[in-house]
Amino acid sequence: MLGKFILSDYVEQAMNRAEYDKLEDGTYAGRIPECPGVIALATTLRTCEAELHSVLEDWLFVGLKLGHKLPVIAGIDLNQEPAYA
Repeated sequence: MLGKFILSDYVEQAMNRAEYDKLEDGTYAGRIPECPGVIALATTLRTCEAELHSVLEDWLFVGLKLGHKLPVIAGIDLNQEPAYA
């Protein structure tokens, strides 16, 4: 269920779509397929997840600032003007 914090909800839903791989050298790679360029590499899965979260947030804020078209995730469309009640 989506709450009133749309950016937090967007990040949470995007992280739910994250995919992780254990590489041959024992390190981990993480990515979010819907978010081009959002990848992370780390020595542990937990660190990889934290790094991916940070990269996602940075990618999101830069995209919003520069007016990039962002993917709609779980029905959350950040490309539309907010509707105020």
